[in-house]
Amino acid sequence: MDRFFAPNTSEALAHTHLTENWFTWDQDHPSFNETLVAGCASYQAFTRYLSGSDLFIMPRSRSELEGVLRRYAYDSIHNAIAVSRQTLQRGGYSRTCSLAEKSIRDVLNTNDNATVLLNLHVLQPESFAGTDVALPNSNTRIRT
Repeated sequence: MDRFFAPNTSEALAHTHLTENWFTWDQDHPSFNETLVAGCASYQAFTRYLSGSDLFIMPRSRSELEGVLRRYAYDSIHNAIAVSRQTLQRGGYSRTCSLAEKSIRDVLNTNDNATVLLNLHVLQPESFAGTDVALPNSNTRIRT
């Protein structure tokens, strides 16, 4: 994760603050902290993508990758809004989403990060190679 967000970046600090203070983070500010939530959402989007645990359709291009990361960030923003006891200011949701999207774009535009992320979950052709196995009492062969 350090390749994308160093520990001292605003996104990493926001993620740390929110995860360590999940039940009280919203009490530290008089209104919904859009910057904090957006930074954490961006960080969590990359964490979720890196794990690959719920990635069923692999992105094939930079724009598809950015779309996946944005959807993950939106999920995180929705979760933060749901647990927050502070009300969103007028236009706050759009600003929070825009900040998270900018953070995601900045990471993807840095060095070869987009290429590295696209290649991370690509199935290798040799993983499809296998031997045929004959089932007992059957003329059907199954490739394993």
